Amino acid sequence: MAVLKTSYCCQNCGAKHSKWLGQCSSCKEWNTLVEEVIKKSSKVDLGLSNDQLKSRALLVNDIDFEKDPRLLIQDKELNRVLGGGIVPGSLVLIGGEPGIGKSTLLLQISLEIKNKVLYVTGEESQQQIRRRANRINNDFNQCYILNETNVETIISQINAIKPELVIIDSIQTLQTDIIESSPGSVSQIKESASQFLNYSKKTNLPVFLVGHITKDGGIAGPKILEHMVDVVLQFEGDRNNIYRILRAKKNRFGSTAEIGIYEMLNNGLRQVTNPSELLISNNKTPLSGNATASTIEGIRPIMIEVQALVSSAVYGTPQRSTTGFNAKRLNMLLAVLEKRAGFKLGSKDVFLNITGGIKIEDPAMDLAVVAAILSSNFNIPLQKRICFAAEIGLSGELRSVPKIDQRINEAEKLGFKILIVSEAAKISFVPKKLKIISYSRIEDLIKNLFKEQGLE
Repeated sequence: MAVLKTSYCCQNCGAKHSKWLGQCSSCKEWNTLVEEVIKKSSKVDLGLSNDQLKSRALLVNDIDFEKDPRLLIQDKELNRVLGGGIVPGSLVLIGGEPGIGKSTLLLQISLEIKNKVLYVTGEESQQQIRRRANRINNDFNQCYILNETNVETIISQINAIKPELVIIDSIQTLQTDIIESSPGSVSQIKESASQFLNYSKKTNLPVFLVGHITKDGGIAGPKILEHMVDVVLQFEGDRNNIYRILRAKKNRFGSTAEIGIYEMLNNGLRQVTNPSELLISNNKTPLSGNATASTIEGIRPIMIEVQALVSSAVYGTPQRSTTGFNAKRLNMLLAVLEKRAGFKLGSKDVFLNITGGIKIEDPAMDLAVVAAILSSNFNIPLQKRICFAAEIGLSGELRSVPKIDQRINEAEKLGFKILIVSEAAKISFVPKKLKIISYSRIEDLIKNLFKEQGLE
């Protein structure tokens, strides 16, 4: 009788150990080692011909890539993030919070594309998928639904149907016969992804993998999973809000600076082609504590509204609360206001909110954040159609931000009249309908901006 060989695998980093340890020696995490059975099996039959399985070296000039053009889909936002469509033979991993809309997005793509698609689900039944499909789209074209978790069975179905796109929802539910461990374990995820990677490269079949995430926000499974795939997409947003952002964390076929923006509706995800108009309120009455920032997400200019509320602290320790903005950066800006401009905000509560539930990391928002805080503190609304684009340094200086020309064009297109920037900003043209005002220090901005608003 053959003796079963076992090893202890870390569920955090994938490192293997010969015996159980309380702490993984590789990633230093505690209580993450799980015993797994190692089963030596024959090579998996991918159902490919001998010519497809054989590999031979070619000169770069002899490699023909024009016969396999990118697969364009009707979702322009996803096309942009992928760099111009789906590359044949690519392996794409998309992750995100539970309920954020990953399955809805991929099912929507499957129903809208004019090519044959195999949608494999290990989490929902075929009836559940059909109900969601009815809500999204009534024209199902050539979308096949398979409820299966065994990798070998899925590959045999792919060989039988011969689709042009495969979607796996999700990689954590799959199980291969080679590894004797439960689905979702590090070994199962690694081996399952490896088989689909091998099959995808041999047949030029693009494959989408849905990945669950951990409580820390990373994709569950071994880190090598993100190294194996060609593209890693992150679908993010607030579940209580309607807007979603699709980012590329890794892309071997295009830029990682592009983003796609969607709006979650009852009948699926709607592409947001002009997010600036949706993220700016149309309130005709000026309100204190509101300022508009000209930001850049990736290479896409977005005008976004910043809301601030400054009030007297009821309790001993003042509150500092932010939504969509870095809390540590807010504390830094408050310290600059106190040190360089003389505003005593240490005894007041400060609440900051970025509208639309979107998280922005652009330093150019600094000036808009400061303007919103001071507007709320003075209880004086800023004039309409004014926006800001500058970073604030620790010395109180206004620093220039990149891609200022794109920010100017976006502000002018949306009807803004004034854009306040740093004196160091390198502007290559003079806009026709937008007035550019530049300052070198935060004190100059406060003195001139609120003097015009009626504060002496």
